[in-house]
Amino acid sequence: MTTARVRGIYATALTRLLNDDGVEVVQASEPIRERFEDSFVAAPADVSLETTRDRQGVELSGDPDAVASVAPRLAELAIDTFRWDDSVPRGAVFDAEVREADGGGGAVLDLGDGRRGYLAYDDADDYVDAGDRYRVQVREPTPPWDDDHPRVAPALEAEGGLCTLSQARSGVSASLSGERAEELVGMTDLLSVDVPEGWGVRWHRPAADADLEAMGTALEDAVGRAHELEAALSDAPETPGEPGRLAVPERTVWLWFGRESRLALDDHRRTVESTMPGHHRTKAADRAASAAVDFAEAVCGVDGFDGEFPFDAVSRQFGPLEGDRLEIGHGKPDGRLISLGYGDVTDRDPEGTITLERSMRGGGTYDALGVPKESGDVAVTKFREGRWWYPTTYRSEEGTAKGTYVNVCTPLELFPDCVRYVDLYVDVIRTPDGAVEIVDREELEDAIDDGLVAAPLGEKALGVAEAVERALSN
Repeated sequence: MTTARVRGIYATALTRLLNDDGVEVVQASEPIRERFEDSFVAAPADVSLETTRDRQGVELSGDPDAVASVAPRLAELAIDTFRWDDSVPRGAVFDAEVREADGGGGAVLDLGDGRRGYLAYDDADDYVDAGDRYRVQVREPTPPWDDDHPRVAPALEAEGGLCTLSQARSGVSASLSGERAEELVGMTDLLSVDVPEGWGVRWHRPAADADLEAMGTALEDAVGRAHELEAALSDAPETPGEPGRLAVPERTVWLWFGRESRLALDDHRRTVESTMPGHHRTKAADRAASAAVDFAEAVCGVDGFDGEFPFDAVSRQFGPLEGDRLEIGHGKPDGRLISLGYGDVTDRDPEGTITLERSMRGGGTYDALGVPKESGDVAVTKFREGRWWYPTTYRSEEGTAKGTYVNVCTPLELFPDCVRYVDLYVDVIRTPDGAVEIVDREELEDAIDDGLVAAPLGEKALGVAEAVERALSN
């Protein structure tokens, strides 16, 4: 049976989902143990599921076969769940060359084939300068929608679920303190596992709840992975060479959850615990919202919620509000996140619609409209929470209409500082003379053929575009 460790704001829902699919959740947190009223063993995990720092999705990293078995089911969660494989996965080893080492706390490294990594100066033994070469391992991968580079470090490590072997350490230690740490270190001597020369053992906090058998299995796993790394690098020269990937002991897959995905996760969580409408949507919007959501659910109990996501209440508490400045986060089906700029919220209604105004710079023409873009132009965009499209009307400084562009996308989420969605290529335009047309249909069809957009999602996008076209033509 595949084992999984789950952490973050989606943990309860994902634990329910994984359990239903026959995946054993291990190393469960205290809240999870209480909610499920179940005994979760402190055993090594084949795959780890961790909520991303921006709370928009989940990282799946671990044994390649285990990730391959878990990821497809989660990718089918809802119509706006997106999945991408990482070419710079957790634990991968690269030969790298320093590209930029100017100030700050670290250097940007070339990992080969256009990939980049970030080496913190504290992780390097010597002074770091442009052109220096290192053999590094990925410590923290980054999702495709994040501008940060994955963090890398020179010392090799091998994960065992409850412990880590590292060439930067010696002996045995534990990430706890006091008597429990001393017990873990002492119990290591009872395990009949030989640690390779040049590697130190570091026990993680969950090991404190594990028995000797689980500890032995974890250490065996870590030792096995250390040997695999050594074997994979046995033919590599001692001195790092041209940038490139040398070993890939783990696989990393990223899942991005859209609004429909978060609502589906609410449904799974609701089978376990009192869950307000929009639980995950609210928690994803702002870290400060987590405590407020937990409090409301604790007070209201199992039968205290019904209806739709309370946009007005959440927006009043956390934003966006009239007068706020909001970014347009234009996601792409290949995982990239493009900022379309910032605008001022000039109007907001309790039902979930905001109006955003942006001042435009001159130069070029507006996409598909073919109308000159001039300084002084104003773009007025209306976003409605949960809608599959949004219109932008362009006007000149004198107020003359220059056309309307309707973007078709996954259901909109109006977060306190950013509107988030994934663009679905196809759009609808209305030119100044009143002509209405669907554009970029071929791009959507190509994206479906290339596997970037699932066929059901593509069909939905085309249906939305056709409905908008009819509405604008009347």
